[in-house]
Amino acid sequence: MNKPKEKQLTKNRRKLISPVFHIQTKEEDDQHFSKEMIKLIRKTGNLNLHGKHLSSVPSRIFTFYNGCDTNEVNLDFNKSKRDEEELWWNFKPLTHLDLSSNVLIEIPGEINVFQDLTVLNLQDNNLISLPIEITQLIKLTTLIIKHNGIKQLPEDINKLSELRVFNASNNCLEEIPNGLVDLVMLEKMDLSQNKLKNIPSGIGFLVRLTELDVSNNQLGELPPDIVNLRSLVKLSFNHNSIKHLPESLGELRKLQLLYAQHNDIEELPDFTGCECLQEMYFGNNYIQEIPVENLDNFLHLKILELRDNQITVLPKEIFKLGHLLKLDLSNNELTEIPATLSLLPHLHSLKIEGNKLKHIRADLVRTGTQRILQFLRDKLQDEDLEGISSDFKDVPADHCVFPDRYKMRNGQILNLTMKNLSTIPTEVFKEAKEARVTSVDLCKNKFGEFPMDLTTMSDYLTELNLSVNNLKEIPLEIVKLTKLKFLDLSKNLLISLPASMSEMRNLRELALANNRFLKIPMCIFEMTGLEILMLNDNSLAEIDIDGLKNLTRLATLNLSNNNISFVPPELGNMTQLRCLELKGNSFRQPRYAVLEQGTESILSYLRDKIVQ
Repeated sequence: MNKPKEKQLTKNRRKLISPVFHIQTKEEDDQHFSKEMIKLIRKTGNLNLHGKHLSSVPSRIFTFYNGCDTNEVNLDFNKSKRDEEELWWNFKPLTHLDLSSNVLIEIPGEINVFQDLTVLNLQDNNLISLPIEITQLIKLTTLIIKHNGIKQLPEDINKLSELRVFNASNNCLEEIPNGLVDLVMLEKMDLSQNKLKNIPSGIGFLVRLTELDVSNNQLGELPPDIVNLRSLVKLSFNHNSIKHLPESLGELRKLQLLYAQHNDIEELPDFTGCECLQEMYFGNNYIQEIPVENLDNFLHLKILELRDNQITVLPKEIFKLGHLLKLDLSNNELTEIPATLSLLPHLHSLKIEGNKLKHIRADLVRTGTQRILQFLRDKLQDEDLEGISSDFKDVPADHCVFPDRYKMRNGQILNLTMKNLSTIPTEVFKEAKEARVTSVDLCKNKFGEFPMDLTTMSDYLTELNLSVNNLKEIPLEIVKLTKLKFLDLSKNLLISLPASMSEMRNLRELALANNRFLKIPMCIFEMTGLEILMLNDNSLAEIDIDGLKNLTRLATLNLSNNNISFVPPELGNMTQLRCLELKGNSFRQPRYAVLEQGTESILSYLRDKIVQ
């Protein structure tokens, strides 16, 4: 009598999910819970049922400890080690439960039997609610329920007092219970891709929160007490309907990443105090100006994205953003670009297309960042330099004032850009080491030799910029900088790198543009941690695909403006690449039209050329 009803239920479930999945019966679900799995759980405390196509939670997972005789006291000292592992007192309680990427429509209330559970992953299912019993798992530190259809969270969620990570993104939440703001141990919370119209004002109590994502909702404002989140490092609220930001946003003194694209923001708030900001995204809003007073606060800003706004004037004080790498001002109302923009020593990506510029030709804009900056440098006049700090002028070495250890300790940066230096006193590096400096910037000087005292800072140094100098070689000793993640040697006179650099496997970004390399240095192919490799504007004659394929984490590869005559089709198999630049070489294939279509098209074109 129940079979027709069961068939109908199965048919309805198929409508909820992709037809490529086979809807399993309860008996089939239970088969995934084998004796071998039970032994593994008892030994490790982990249960992984990820991607098993489960339509129901196997009932046996709630009883697999029941067969253990916890009253057993007789000891047999002749038992083998394997037998000892089967004794109840050696069993580990279940602490990690992964039910992600299945087709579950509900979680049984019996889940509360796992009182030692610390990690629960329910993402990528068909859940529309959570059982109230889930709030009894008071030891939970991580709860992941993203990519479901959950419409409401349990009111008593505040009972999960040990929760550190909570991810409820990509659901159907229209509101969140007030109890959520009582979870004062939270460090990361993701509520993106829901239907939230507001956030409870008590969110300011989550003082340990370092990451908050409320993007892709229906928010009209941020609660004022969000400025109390003094530990916040990353804040994302893009794709909402927010018009005004809290006036005291500068209280977020540890904020590094701010995502605010696609809102209705009309003006930038006062960022006084946000000196740690590194990336700021305000594209697709209604911002009309960049307040000059804000520019003094962005001491570490590397990326500023203001595309698709209504900005009419770019202040000449933009030169104060001394660490800026990328600036996107495309599709605004700008009529001119100040020449002082060319004083930014690290700017390598400038986007200004889509403006009504009067003094820069459209064809020049299309040639790229370096040509635009060169044009602006040629236009730089003495009046443009009035009031500019000496930090942006060439200063004779004997008059150079080196930062003291207290200044370096405050920002953990040794910045000596554009000082006309060829040497630096050993004492400066000694003080930088004592200040635990992690970033050294010596670009745009006159170093003919690598400053060997840099190696004394190996305990802390992660970023080193020696671009735009006169370096002809790099010493073997550079390998001592074992913690280095970013190294910029572009715009020097290098023709090779020491083989010892192959040991620098912590490097994530290596910039070698504008040197004199005839081939890609072999040591690079063993830097397995590389994610960004810039080799543009050299004299490379070929692409060593056998070496490059070892760089499995490489996401950006720039080989533009070299002498490459042939692109190996096997390069198309490096599908992890997100940005591949090949323009400005002498090869005939792929054609320029293919290059214009972007990285994905280039890789696809190359794969099609591979001879099977």
